[in-house]
Amino acid sequence: MKRTMLITGASAGLGAALGREYAQRGWNLVLLARREDRLTALAAELHAAHGTQSRVIAADLFSETAVPDLMQALDGIQIDGLINNAGYGHPGTFLASDWEDHRRFNHLMSVVPVELTRALLPGMVDRGFGRVMQVASLAGHMPGSKGHTLYAAVKAYLIKFSESLNAEMDGTGVHVSALCPGFVLTEFHDVNGTRDGINSLPDFMVMDADICAKLAADALEANKAVFISGRVNRFLARLNRWAPWLGRKVMNSGSGRYRKTD
Repeated sequence: MKRTMLITGASAGLGAALGREYAQRGWNLVLLARREDRLTALAAELHAAHGTQSRVIAADLFSETAVPDLMQALDGIQIDGLINNAGYGHPGTFLASDWEDHRRFNHLMSVVPVELTRALLPGMVDRGFGRVMQVASLAGHMPGSKGHTLYAAVKAYLIKFSESLNAEMDGTGVHVSALCPGFVLTEFHDVNGTRDGINSLPDFMVMDADICAKLAADALEANKAVFISGRVNRFLARLNRWAPWLGRKVMNSGSGRYRKTD
């Protein structure tokens, strides 16, 4: 019997790459995002390439009832793995947006991943097998900077959540990992208006989404509580621990290049 992985934000970018990676590894999938046409196309692609059975669910995770609605839509499907990937970077400084924009951001980026994990985890523990990945970011290891006031904060939250949950799941057969990628070539940067800045980066600073997905899946299988993809990114995270003052200086001086700061 094939196991089933639920991936949120699966319509494009890293979410779609993770879908391809797990299909290649023999998993069936539940693909969730708002763009049903893209999910359907991906499901057809994965079935043709790997014989993968995919359940497509078009859902709005901004809804206050997103998780209960999703649990109902699953209609008894056994979920053996969960990748909380849905997310975005809200552009601009903190005071440039109304509270409602920030509330929606916090709901999608922190409340939904934890609530969905809580909903699915008991079944994994009962069966003695589970895989849970929170897609965090290198930003969660770095100082906050202008223009992404809440982004680094919610990613740091997911990292700490994953570390604690990984420890709590020891001996249960459930693996928990926070994936912390740096710059990955996806639509994410088009949405938040940072494409030009990303395109100007040297090749060694940017990772292909398919490579990142494979490394992430390997890390989850190895039960690494926190995985930072790429040697350069791991160096940057260590540098911030060793010399936080330097990290703050670098982040603040370069924030306008990769983020909207007005």
